[in-house]
Amino acid sequence: MNVYKFDEERARREQARQEKEARPPVAPPVFNLPDVIVWLGGAMIAIHLLRSYALPESWDNWIIYLFAFWPAKYAAFLHLTPLDMASSLWGTVTYSLLHGGATHIIFNLLWMAIFGSAVARRFGAMRFLVFSALCSVGGAAAHLATNWGETAPMIGASAAVSGQMAAAIRFVFELGGPLGAIRRSDHAAYSVPAQPLADCLQNRQVLVFVAVWFGLNLFFGLMSGPVAGQPASVAWQAHIGGFVAGLALFPLLDPVPRRRF
Repeated sequence: MNVYKFDEERARREQARQEKEARPPVAPPVFNLPDVIVWLGGAMIAIHLLRSYALPESWDNWIIYLFAFWPAKYAAFLHLTPLDMASSLWGTVTYSLLHGGATHIIFNLLWMAIFGSAVARRFGAMRFLVFSALCSVGGAAAHLATNWGETAPMIGASAAVSGQMAAAIRFVFELGGPLGAIRRSDHAAYSVPAQPLADCLQNRQVLVFVAVWFGLNLFFGLMSGPVAGQPASVAWQAHIGGFVAGLALFPLLDPVPRRRF
């Protein structure tokens, strides 16, 4: 490189350095969460605020009647009106968008931010929403099977979040995963091959997280207030149903190829 070219290159690098220093620092995002988690959580919060502070009680009761999950509707399914029949079907998913109080929704959103975010980064938005909806259906089915004809409604995202946790524990503790002993901090952390189910269920970290999740569900469920005049109860069967659905559906929807031994 001659002197002219050398001086030209040095001037170009100096100009690039000055331009870089002149740029304002890029602010970190307010929420370091996948967009689908932010929008889904925002929708749940908006629905709860609308029900709690904007709508009269009679309207809120109608929302609970049409969009909560009511086992009693299935016991009398053949005698229902077309609207009640339809609501008993969409209610297997929409109940997960409703909550019984601020503590209830905050608890579910915090756990969804932890485990749902990991699944959303791995699955992508559309696959994540389908997976969560199916876990809600699994939770509703388990609740229905053990509470046939029950007149109290069931609401809350706990079954869907249980399914998200079931999916997340298959890979987050793996080597290179976001919570692994040796972990990565980039997007590749969410694309590590899944842990075999038998190994997963023997992992102490997995068992601790699952125990904490169900224990806190019991605590916050008992603190929830009545819904539509009915006393609150902890829908243990729905939580287990959502968790089992998550374990069963994960290999069917997981986009990452399975590990080969």
